Amino acid sequence: MALRNIRHDQDEILRKQSKLVKVFDDKLKELADDMIETMNHAEGVGLAAVQVGILKQMIVIDIGEGPMVFVNPDIIETAGSCDDYEGCLSVPGYSGVVERPEKLKLKYQDLEGKEHELETEGFLTRVICHETDHLKGILYTDKAKEMFTNDELKAKLDKEHKMAEAK
Repeated sequence: MALRNIRHDQDEILRKQSKLVKVFDDKLKELADDMIETMNHAEGVGLAAVQVGILKQMIVIDIGEGPMVFVNPDIIETAGSCDDYEGCLSVPGYSGVVERPEKLKLKYQDLEGKEHELETEGFLTRVICHETDHLKGILYTDKAKEMFTNDELKAKLDKEHKMAEAK
């Protein structure tokens, strides 16, 4: 396993469409392992292959339940809607308010090429939407209703917390 360089928002590759994975081999498994290691090292919860400069439709996610790998992910159904804060390893130092579905149904393949379906809700849904957007050349900043530096967001949330405690 090896750490990969995470591409940042000015890198043109992040605006390109990722290609379907057709070959399921040891190189793909090595890429997945490297992506998981890179995501964990950067203290992220998700990473798309394009963020490490590889135009393949693959994402890795770990929201605290162990790493998951989704190859050729395709969101086939969504329900509900909610706004929440998001950040991105490719846009360091910033966060934004983004509207995402509350639930989704996902078709994807595993590292062996076997097809699966998954229904999710909550935070996992948000992370899957964020990462699959990367595969289409979309950054969360394109969808953000409001943007903050991380320091501004921390101050805003601290203020809201204090106001809630005072009530």
